[in-house]
Amino acid sequence: MNNKISITYLILIIAALFFGCRGPVKEENKNNASASSVSQGQKYTIDTKESVLTWKGSMVFDFDKGDVGYVYISKGELMIEKDSLVGGTVVIDMNTIEYEDKEKKNTPVKHLKSPDYFDVEKFPISTFAITKVESVNVRSKTVKVTGNLTIKGITNSVTFPAEIEVKHGIVKANGKVVIDRTQWGIRYRSGKFYDNLADNAVSDDIEIRMKIVAKK
Repeated sequence: MNNKISITYLILIIAALFFGCRGPVKEENKNNASASSVSQGQKYTIDTKESVLTWKGSMVFDFDKGDVGYVYISKGELMIEKDSLVGGTVVIDMNTIEYEDKEKKNTPVKHLKSPDYFDVEKFPISTFAITKVESVNVRSKTVKVTGNLTIKGITNSVTFPAEIEVKHGIVKANGKVVIDRTQWGIRYRSGKFYDNLADNAVSDDIEIRMKIVAKK
């Protein structure tokens, strides 16, 4: 009888320890899940009608002899937490690439869309995904944004300053980045890969200015 009672108590003690240990684990997982969801921020959808990317390319020996144009966003979102940018993604429709001077008769838009440049038929979209946002100045609206830029199926990390304003449910973001096009496989008339180009050399740098408006 005493042996039976001892075994019964032992089982009860083991059961209490087992279930007692499981409670805190569940609570910890719950807290972790909550922290993860908070860190993602709140989604603001990019207004594609009010947002635009402006690009500028030039010749190597004549910076003023260049071209300016636009390319438009097809969809995207910015993630905001406590009125601060914490993440986001942008999808760019490369078919929309155009020159600022739409009346220019010899504007070779088809050339920009060709394999020499963006090969739009094969790579119709480019993307940018934010991986990190750092505050430059607590009192300033300027932040340092780092993200993965994918063009022609090639992804490289880029970092640039941006000014962010969150007000009345609307986010306004403006930034500028200069990229080396050859890092994305765009080598047309690049002095790095072709000799004897002389005045026909095209600068490897492409300046991209971003104006993005996003709303809840």
